[in-house]
Amino acid sequence: MNFKDILTEQRELFDSQKSKNLKFRKMYLEKLKEVILKNEDLLYEAIYKDFGKSRFDTYSTEISFVLKDIDYYLTNLNSLAKPKSAHTNLANQLGSSKVYAEPLGCTLVIGAWNYPYQLSLSPMVAALAAGNTCILKPSEIAAHSMHAMAQIINENFPKEYLYVVEGGVEEITEILKLKFDKIFFTGSPKVGQIVYEAAARHLTPVTLELGGKSPAIVTSSTNFEVAAKRIVWGKFLNAGQTCVAPDYILVDEKVKDSFLDSLKSYIQKFNYQPESEHYTRIINEKNFDRLVKLIDKEKVFFGGNSDSAQKFIEPTIMHNVTWDDAVMKEEIFGPILPVLTFKNFNEALLQIAAHEKPLSAYLFTDNSEEKEHFISKISFGGGCINDVVMHLSNDYLPFGGVGNSGIGNYHGKFGFEAFSHQKAILNRATWGEPDLKYPPYTDKKLTWIKKLL
Repeated sequence: MNFKDILTEQRELFDSQKSKNLKFRKMYLEKLKEVILKNEDLLYEAIYKDFGKSRFDTYSTEISFVLKDIDYYLTNLNSLAKPKSAHTNLANQLGSSKVYAEPLGCTLVIGAWNYPYQLSLSPMVAALAAGNTCILKPSEIAAHSMHAMAQIINENFPKEYLYVVEGGVEEITEILKLKFDKIFFTGSPKVGQIVYEAAARHLTPVTLELGGKSPAIVTSSTNFEVAAKRIVWGKFLNAGQTCVAPDYILVDEKVKDSFLDSLKSYIQKFNYQPESEHYTRIINEKNFDRLVKLIDKEKVFFGGNSDSAQKFIEPTIMHNVTWDDAVMKEEIFGPILPVLTFKNFNEALLQIAAHEKPLSAYLFTDNSEEKEHFISKISFGGGCINDVVMHLSNDYLPFGGVGNSGIGNYHGKFGFEAFSHQKAILNRATWGEPDLKYPPYTDKKLTWIKKLL
């Protein structure tokens, strides 16, 4: 496969202006929706082969997101693409100002394995809605899901507009040598650096959706039952293989014991077993082995069991954890939940702020002052108060990281903007031209210029 030839064909199509046409964009968005719905069973079967994900979880956390994105753009594309009027300052009268959303051109989307459909197809949808062409490279780690996406897209779309590349490190290394107009990457900070360096050679703009250790703070004023129920659901969804999952808990030491009991109760109630369709297995042996090594048996409060043959790790709570433990040195990305304590709320915020900025952060409290300090005193990509993960589901909120957890954001209008250039246009009248800015300069002209500018 000659990737350069495909990109050249996509460049030719983009230069022809076809992809900029709103009817063209809508036609292919509608076709993509049709293709996904027609091949829904194929998508379910593929992802189940990769890591045992149920139809319910696949629809609710993957396919529904992509269909919702398509519907959002079909509904809002006219208003998103419409030139926006801007204020014209006094110095540019008589004139009018507008901002035009211009597609960037030929884009590359590199997806992640943990939500292979959502994290590949959703940014791809945004790229197409904004009027670009796209080459999509899903993660080879979820190999069956990658192949399913390649099959349904490459059989139904012209490669000069949209094409899915299968393969691994060798293929993406070759692709990154090419000059794109935008690269969108979802994955680890380590690989994100490689993508960023490759993009820098061509001065290509990037969006990096990375990760990090996302904290959940639980204060003494919160409703423990609600907090425990929501944290357990969000943490062990997809067996913890979620970039915005709570990575660890900081709980007020006064209520630690009762809160631990609540966590244990909900884990038992939700029945996370190898045969449970609502609990996935770990994606591969490499990740399974890495996770098992993070479990310190002496600090296990609940769980800790595993089965390598099934790549199953029981939901595990660790307590009496410190920042020096191995489980706190890296993003866990699995069903292990360390619990640390704090004596006062500001101490908890300082502990978080002393580390890399996380992708998400969560606070459980009924105290309005604590809510305000949480928002203002620590930096993170996005998050929730009295919930976890669910901010991701709101099309009207930007999703993205900050610092080590990412660059840029997407979802809804933010996805459209991520794949667009905001082109500024000042349209001046050709009559009534004053001489103020033209030579020869005088003290009187300077007096007026100071007033105008």
